[in-house]
Amino acid sequence: MRVLVLGGASEASALATLLAARSDVEAIMSFAGRTKAPVAPPIPLRIGGFGGADGLAAYLAAERIDVLVDATHPFAEQISRNARIAAARANMPLIILSRPAWARETGDRWIEVPDMASAVGALGDKSRRVFLAIGRLQLAAFEAAPQHFYLIRSIDPVAPAFPHCRAIAARGPFDADAEERLLRDEMIDVIVAKNSGSPAVFGKILAARRLGLPVIMVERPYDALNAAHDPAEALDLILRHGARPALRGV
Repeated sequence: MRVLVLGGASEASALATLLAARSDVEAIMSFAGRTKAPVAPPIPLRIGGFGGADGLAAYLAAERIDVLVDATHPFAEQISRNARIAAARANMPLIILSRPAWARETGDRWIEVPDMASAVGALGDKSRRVFLAIGRLQLAAFEAAPQHFYLIRSIDPVAPAFPHCRAIAARGPFDADAEERLLRDEMIDVIVAKNSGSPAVFGKILAARRLGLPVIMVERPYDALNAAHDPAEALDLILRHGARPALRGV
């Protein structure tokens, strides 16, 4: 059985480890290439886009893929849309591996917004010290509010076009105690975060709860129903599909 895993989330790496241990599965991991130095999985890796849904469908046919797994980041909206379209065209199973979103708890001061433009508006007009914990790809939205100071953290180094900012290049996981020290040292007033659901970056949310800081929480663009939340669950679904005759679309 041949499996293509669209990676991007940490759960994808865990699934790759499970797949690598099986002799009855040939698995390939694909990264979009937006992170300059991704962590290499224990299965063959390809980096780069497919050319939209049409290109992905063509790849599935050319490589005789039996099962497609979408284990991308919860905010990788376009890739997930292409996966749904391509799998339907190829008449093959699509398994979605997506961690559950964070849920508000007692002590959280969340301002939930649907997108980055709304997050910018939620900051208000008065100058504030803002921790942008959103990665580097959506920083441009905040150029519309240059009055704020931005503390920016991303995996890859960035050179943001803000008059008042400091950039940190770091890869999680991030400890809650360390996050609390960072927020105190930088005198942060508010955090902007995406609801990725990742335990590796939950430390900032817990630190904000401890300090009573507001969090502008950007909701997921798409939250799949019936998604597997655990790599072992996703593997079980893969093997169930593999037990049936392969379905081929033309």
